[in-house]
Amino acid sequence: MRNSVSEKAPLVKIAIGLMAGMVAAKYVVSLPLFPLLVGLIIIAFFLWRYVYLQSAVIILCFVVLGALLMQRAQQESPQVSRLERSKNYFLSQRARLLDRLSENGVDGNVYAVVAAMALGDKSQLTKELKETYAVTGAAHVLALSGLHLSIIYTLLSLLLCRRRWQVVSQVLIIICIWSFVFLVGMSASVVRSAVMLTAYALLSLGNRNRMSVNTLAFTAIVMLIVHPLSLFDIGFQLSFLAVLSILIWYPVFEALIPQSFLMSHRLVRWLWSLLGVSCAAQLGTAPLIAYYFGRFSSLFLITNFVVIPFAPLILYLTLAVLFVPSIAYLLIYIVNALNGILAFVASTPWVSITLHPSILQIIMVYVIIAATYLLIDRLSGTFGIFRRRM
Repeated sequence: MRNSVSEKAPLVKIAIGLMAGMVAAKYVVSLPLFPLLVGLIIIAFFLWRYVYLQSAVIILCFVVLGALLMQRAQQESPQVSRLERSKNYFLSQRARLLDRLSENGVDGNVYAVVAAMALGDKSQLTKELKETYAVTGAAHVLALSGLHLSIIYTLLSLLLCRRRWQVVSQVLIIICIWSFVFLVGMSASVVRSAVMLTAYALLSLGNRNRMSVNTLAFTAIVMLIVHPLSLFDIGFQLSFLAVLSILIWYPVFEALIPQSFLMSHRLVRWLWSLLGVSCAAQLGTAPLIAYYFGRFSSLFLITNFVVIPFAPLILYLTLAVLFVPSIAYLLIYIVNALNGILAFVASTPWVSITLHPSILQIIMVYVIIAATYLLIDRLSGTFGIFRRRM
């Protein structure tokens, strides 16, 4: 099929091969893999005349590499590395910032939400508050991810970006982004976002396609090579599935309304974009959320129309309060308003549906989602239903 995902995003095959090897090494009997990897590399080198066969062997090399990395990760004894020491230093700085917020009158559930949303500290979230955000489908705003880093990236771009000094400004932005990543504890979702934003910033200098499935696959490869056990982290899985689903499905939803109409109606364009992103993300993550947490948030669209506009306000006000403590009352008012709205939504009887699917059922759901997308993709090539962007 022309313009398929594999053709436009060749790194996807490598990422899938790497993941398959890691899963095999975790659940299948271990074998001596290093000699096999070396042998496959040599074979791939001599197959340069046979492009498709060489590509298959290269993917097999990454399968073996994934298994080898997983074996070594399971055998390594825990030790404090330089990275961990740096992380601990930044976490101590985060504690000082949190103390400043507390000194400025930010406390209780407001403090818990601000600490989680702005600085990645979820330790103060009560069980009731977590449940409120979870059942309404708003828990993603409490976990630092692409939404939060995109807000920070946008702010830094407005402050630092100059055409004459574009390279310098992008380097400064990348340094600031990674400093923030260390400050908030380097969770899987925030590291994924930082790697993608780094690739985005570097590719923007060459006017290349900056945010694509290929970039996401590259991010997964880098993260899994550095830390193979991330593959079995729930945050890692949800984060990558959400972004992958947005990259694939959002163009489908976007094309349902003519671009000329959207360009001439800014409010409609913003609302439709928010709706499209929310639905696309849910397609990718809802089955996995149902498997791990046993629920599906039926009012997630209403919730996202509320929480996504609140997120940048809370982030910007948190930063402002650290420098101008007298405006802390604004931050407290907005967070209380957000908590109140979500508590009201959580009180409705149809807010979530209880589900307990098996792993086989989850796999079947993802197969159906993938098959539906491939069907739409084929129809788009035949009838020009929508244009895909990879």
